[in-house]
Amino acid sequence: MTKAELIETVSRTTRQPKKAVETVLESSFDLIARSIRKDKRFWVPGFGTFTVRHRRARKGFNPRTSAPMTIKAARTVGFRPAPELRKGL
Repeated sequence: MTKAELIETVSRTTRQPKKAVETVLESSFDLIARSIRKDKRFWVPGFGTFTVRHRRARKGFNPRTSAPMTIKAARTVGFRPAPELRKGL
């Protein structure tokens, strides 16, 4: 599902204007992102938990030249679904 499809579906379901739904969703996504940055975690009961994960530096290769290279350590966001969500998959 794309963001546009999500807005359309929520708008139809709640009978709210698309612009209002888009504003609420944008605000929600912004708050989630800020929470992950600040607290390193965002938890939605019954849905799952978003957490900051650390990737170690590792060896890789350039796919164009096949030259070996080192991929830098990085931080990323991971998601772990709640048992209720996993049960329905």
